[in-house]
Amino acid sequence: MKNTEKTMEKIVALCKGRGFVFPGSEIYGGLANSWDYGPLGVELKNNVKRAWWKKFVQENPYNVGLDAAILMNPQVWVASGHVSTFNDPLIDCKSCKMRHRADKLVEGYVQENGLDVNVEAMTQEDLVAFIREKEVPCPGCGKHDFTDIRKFNLMFKTHQGVTEDSANEVYLRPETAQGIFVNFPAIQRTTRRKLPFGVCQVGKSFRNEITPGNFIFRIREFEQMELEFFCKPDTDLEWFQYWRTYCHDWLIGLNVQEEHLRLRDHEPEELAFYSKATTDFEYLFPFGWGELWGVADRTDYDLTQHQEHSGQDLTYFDQEKNEHYVPYVIEPSLGADRMTLALLVEAYDEEVVDEAKKDVRTVMRFHPAIAPFKAAVLPLSKKLSAKAQEIWQQLSKDWMVDFDETGSIGKRYRREDEIGTPYCITVDFDTVGDESKAGDECVTVRERDSMAQVRIPISGLEAYLTEKLAY
Repeated sequence: MKNTEKTMEKIVALCKGRGFVFPGSEIYGGLANSWDYGPLGVELKNNVKRAWWKKFVQENPYNVGLDAAILMNPQVWVASGHVSTFNDPLIDCKSCKMRHRADKLVEGYVQENGLDVNVEAMTQEDLVAFIREKEVPCPGCGKHDFTDIRKFNLMFKTHQGVTEDSANEVYLRPETAQGIFVNFPAIQRTTRRKLPFGVCQVGKSFRNEITPGNFIFRIREFEQMELEFFCKPDTDLEWFQYWRTYCHDWLIGLNVQEEHLRLRDHEPEELAFYSKATTDFEYLFPFGWGELWGVADRTDYDLTQHQEHSGQDLTYFDQEKNEHYVPYVIEPSLGADRMTLALLVEAYDEEVVDEAKKDVRTVMRFHPAIAPFKAAVLPLSKKLSAKAQEIWQQLSKDWMVDFDETGSIGKRYRREDEIGTPYCITVDFDTVGDESKAGDECVTVRERDSMAQVRIPISGLEAYLTEKLAY
């Protein structure tokens, strides 16, 4: 099933119906763009983070991990530029009072009318001029009567301590990267790493932005999986290509199809003033192409800024060259929530099993590494539940395993297909035997995608699954 044939309505309905993602605070009427990960969703998202950590930290010779605090000294955000420049260009419709991001307003108009315009490269003045010249309509009421653009800082403020005054004002971090930069000297000292080396982090970030409502694509509270890779200044573009390829290979390794990916290199006018190169990995969602991953060559901007503002030495001493210098940084930054959504879209399929009977099964074709349940144990009858429970207990020491004893075996297979379980293990009467004949101590294993079945001994189950689920 092609991504262009899938709809967000079906994806969202499956997520809510099967326990992947629920609307936040739903019994109180919800909170705009707030989502909770249900029993299956938390497993899926955790598996996405584990798969990233495994390939980027555990199996990569260059990288180490970090978990920095969400709340940081406010001067961190002054040095990083977030206090002065981390703004959204907001514009209000005078008629219906709806508030829009000016760049998204223009982007929507450009896509709708098939225009060849690089919105990313437009200044705020360009955006206003375009909206006025083209008489871009308000998506809410259809009229063209907008205010001028106003800048709105995206950081959430809170207060530390018992009194609420500006002296105690702190921010919820809008990205995880700064925690890596301020810890650079401590990490380098304690790990004794020589350049090049990287620091990976998975953590919550918060941005108080207007969101278009594409489910978990853009949310105010989200998780990032970021890598800051420190290298010698004259090797940065070489490492930029290395990580660009590494990120691409990781996505393909999780069964993301090439046709659903495109790598968009930023034009010179789009680049941040300190950046030498940036590539956006875009994914074809049902609502169109959306940014999934950004890989940027940030040069020495971040460490230099923190060195100047903190007064601390953040240089690296190169023993071979016998000199101190500020390392350059390559930053691949990926959202765990967006990645989870992309993998939900990628996995969703509707397969015609029997055209005459109009029998269609919904199946989530997750890579085994990210499937919420790796297997399901299904006793053919409740009389066989004791034996099935034994098998479940044995396998659940190593994997998340479902157990389902209600309904026909066909319906149970379909339920497991719909949540993406790669293997179903059926315990039948031949497994346990009866008074007339001994059980064969074998079970039937059904594979999700092909629906092929194989009979194997219970004693060989662990080895079988270990091989099949390897990542």
